[in-house]
Amino acid sequence: MLLYMSNSAREGQSTPLHSVSVAGAVVREDGRLLAIRRADNGTWELPGGILELSEAPAEGVAREVWEETGIRVEVDELTGVYKNTTRGIVALVFRCKPSGGIERTSAESTAVDWLTPAEVAERMSEVYAVRLLDALDGDGPHVRSHDGRRLITAR
Repeated sequence: MLLYMSNSAREGQSTPLHSVSVAGAVVREDGRLLAIRRADNGTWELPGGILELSEAPAEGVAREVWEETGIRVEVDELTGVYKNTTRGIVALVFRCKPSGGIERTSAESTAVDWLTPAEVAERMSEVYAVRLLDALDGDGPHVRSHDGRRLITAR
């Protein structure tokens, strides 16, 4: 690996860099899904963010959901891996169960709501809605790519 990286650098090729994010597909017993309206762009998405270097993925999911929504979760299983090919972000999505807390907004969210699957499809862009809907089908983990606007590949 080191030889390949040093050869790439000498030949003028760059090694792609990616960031890793984690998100929680939080499902209540009644089947409703936790979603936030982001403060920075007003879009509806599932709670999540960049995984810290010192964190295990499940710890990062629990932290991000808590920070953005006020909901504590138990992390169950990986339901999908999603790559934004434009921004170089790989997102790991985990199905979670709520285990406490009270919904509240944060610096990163202007609204927190429990949506039905139909409401998810109405309020979210396809690239984010699919992450929540994939978590419901029990057929994961799914592996998909998108360019930020539309799905490119699906399994």
